[in-house]
Amino acid sequence: MHGRRLATLEEIIVLSAPESDVVVDSVTAWAGTHDIDVTELDVGTPVTDDHVDRTRTTMGVTVGGDGTFLEGARAFAPHRIPLLGINSGTLAFLARVNPDDVDAALTEVFRGRASVNARQQYDVVADDIDTTGINELFLRKHPPEERYGTKVGSLHVFVDDEYVGEYFGSGLIVSTPTGSTGRAYSNGGPVHYPQDNRTLQIVPHETISAAVDPIVVSRDSDVRIVLDADFDIDIDGGRQFQRLDAGTVVHVTGANQPAQAIRTSYDDPFITALVDKLDWGLRSVDDDGPRAALTGATEDESTDFRTRAARVAREAAESAGEPLREIHGQVEHVEYKTDKSDIVTEADYQANDIIRTAINSEFPGHEVQSEENDDVEPVDGYAWLIDPLDGTGNFAHGNPNYAVSIALLEDGVPIVGVVYAPESGEMFHAVAGGGAYQNGRPIEPTTRDRLDESMLLSGYDPDGGFLQAFYQETQGVRRLGSAALHLSYVAAGSADALWEYDTRPWDMAAGLCLLREVDGRATDQHGERYELRLEDDEAVRTPLLASNGSLHDRLLAHLETVEM
Repeated sequence: MHGRRLATLEEIIVLSAPESDVVVDSVTAWAGTHDIDVTELDVGTPVTDDHVDRTRTTMGVTVGGDGTFLEGARAFAPHRIPLLGINSGTLAFLARVNPDDVDAALTEVFRGRASVNARQQYDVVADDIDTTGINELFLRKHPPEERYGTKVGSLHVFVDDEYVGEYFGSGLIVSTPTGSTGRAYSNGGPVHYPQDNRTLQIVPHETISAAVDPIVVSRDSDVRIVLDADFDIDIDGGRQFQRLDAGTVVHVTGANQPAQAIRTSYDDPFITALVDKLDWGLRSVDDDGPRAALTGATEDESTDFRTRAARVAREAAESAGEPLREIHGQVEHVEYKTDKSDIVTEADYQANDIIRTAINSEFPGHEVQSEENDDVEPVDGYAWLIDPLDGTGNFAHGNPNYAVSIALLEDGVPIVGVVYAPESGEMFHAVAGGGAYQNGRPIEPTTRDRLDESMLLSGYDPDGGFLQAFYQETQGVRRLGSAALHLSYVAAGSADALWEYDTRPWDMAAGLCLLREVDGRATDQHGERYELRLEDDEAVRTPLLASNGSLHDRLLAHLETVEM
């Protein structure tokens, strides 16, 4: 997920190249001042479950050049550990933090200001090879035994069972976007912007035919290469190298598990690295002036506070969603109810910590309150109200209808709302005065004003009163088990109205911002405007009737005829 924040940090595993002791000592010293444990391993040492504590937030660090980073990506990706590369070598496109910036870069990570970007990997199976790479696979004609023997050969390429054709030349390269700046670029392949780019490219190496161009395929493509002669296979610049006999079939496809690369403001940006290392001709390293032409202003001048707060909230929700998805996948494998309760509690608190860290890093003067707080109370000025896991009952039973809810309040009124459903990837957000969106697209509610044409949602309905009152009068009453999702779906037009017998402010705040931004309506059962109740008074019941607005008066009129 693009730009996901890395929040919280409790453990570092360092993979280091030879003669990197000075930089490794700097990492260890920094970690010691922040009470973070460090495990040091020589590059090439496998990272096993014995090195990884699943209950702690772990970051991988490589110290060396790009070769060390590539080895770290292979070692850390199966454990879903994000990786920061410190460059103690020379030419580096991947390990982009300079040794002089180690302390500053690590501090940025620790404060939750670094981002994590997915890097596509590839899986390759051939002969007795079955491995994963992040850079490139290079097939090169095996040198002839005799001096004057042929140095070229044929490879037949298939993509998803379609025959592409015969490549006749010195070899063939299959690279990821990360590997596009190496051999692939030298052989006329395009440079791919690597962040969150889920493709592979096939590039001929020293082909005899002038009419053969690179091909870009999706990560799900099944690329098969049939060798007509003996070829050497080189995986990620020599990490694995061996001879393959004629007739061997090489299978390549995109790996399901991407590598997670950490980026800080102390990294050289990708295009800047091209300018600096490959003498990229489109601009100089200092050509930042044209950026203002996009908007006529600098980023700080053109991005207002609420928009920035919404961006931070979305990033925090996505960051919290990743461990929630991982833990959610384990729930149904737990045998006992008490163990499930422990897992749900772990998920709740882990998500809560991630969101708090991200918000506190960007807005240290704001108070952050949540369902996990001992109390929630009114705050003058800005305050955040979060529910890190809305729909815990669903979560505990392996049901995908749960959400992360984050709202920013100004004097008790929601002005930013974010609701994220990790399992479906639905991201709802709204900014007061700036519209409401689902995955970046504007949303609006339905315009239905007849009960018999409408579909309703119900939250907590202890005696089934709402269900009985409206089931026969409408197209149906559904219950998903997450109040934040209910409000989001009404705002987005997936349902016409919602009833909640009792509400809590952390469940409602973000969704209420969404609903109001699309001119929906929210009241109690008597038609009085619904307001967040921030005083922690369990004795006071706060019902909610929310709708598209058009249907609201009919809902209220029907409620008057039944006992609720």
